[in-house]
Amino acid sequence: MVEVIDVHTHMYMKPWLDLIREKGGPDYTVGDNMDSNMMIYCKGASFAPLEPPHFDYELRIKNMDNEGVDVAILSMPGPSAFWGPEEVSLEAAQITNDDFSSAQVQYPDRIRWMAALPWEYPNAAIKELKRAHELGAIGVLTLGNINGRHLTDPLFRPIWQAIDDLALPVLLHPTAPPGVEELQMSEFAMIGSIGFMVDTSVAVVRMIGAGFFDEYPNLKLIAAHAGATLPYLAGRLDRVFDTTKRAKVNISQPPTEYLKKIYYDSVCYTEDALDMCLRVGGENNVLYGSDYPFNYGDMKGILARVDNQEARIRDKIRSQNTRRIFKI
Repeated sequence: MVEVIDVHTHMYMKPWLDLIREKGGPDYTVGDNMDSNMMIYCKGASFAPLEPPHFDYELRIKNMDNEGVDVAILSMPGPSAFWGPEEVSLEAAQITNDDFSSAQVQYPDRIRWMAALPWEYPNAAIKELKRAHELGAIGVLTLGNINGRHLTDPLFRPIWQAIDDLALPVLLHPTAPPGVEELQMSEFAMIGSIGFMVDTSVAVVRMIGAGFFDEYPNLKLIAAHAGATLPYLAGRLDRVFDTTKRAKVNISQPPTEYLKKIYYDSVCYTEDALDMCLRVGGENNVLYGSDYPFNYGDMKGILARVDNQEARIRDKIRSQNTRRIFKI
């Protein structure tokens, strides 16, 4: 059986945590709640429970060994480097990229990584992209929105062009969606259960409608959490396209054609969800991911569901698709 490469797995680091404690407010704060002694809050709503494995590479490697994962492609999830003025955002990105680069040096057979960028500051972001790529980054992380700005915002176009020029995969990872306060997502862990799914789905549908995938032909976008709601809504997206002029302003193909051009991790929790993701995205576009080490991450369970697929599809998801698009 082929090796396992994890495209959706995260780390934080203490200098970054110290920085957000000092300069993340008022939007981002660190506290505790009933689920974690160390929780990141966005405008009062909890969305990132931090645990010791988030900061411990030795424990990560041990747990990867225990669960049968060979290589981790690390990324820094929300709020990543998307907060603070330019100097703070850039510092957060540099802390992250330097730490990931050092981890790859320490564990060359086990660790790869995606760059964090100060997206709100395009000139700094492009410079940091080039620096991170030279340090060994093989992809880039973005969130579903950048402090409320859509990923299609003209501000970000130079960054997308630089990424497209390098043909680097991009993990689109959700964060707290706009409307957290209005929708009272501080209750019932709603950011984790549904807010993240909304953030990813809105981002991708907007990118499709804006003609993003025609404009950036080298873009390899990975929609986190098995595409969030996109596989389930695929038929509805096409129905709206077929029946409204507004959906056709920038594109001539139905949305499902674009859903076949993006990639999906396998972070879902039922066989039916994975099967639907495979039907919509295709067996060549689904990649193993675990969401380790968040409390809803599941290296073992997700791998078991992948391994229940027929051998050809199983091996593609385990690592063959990932090696192809990341060129590793």
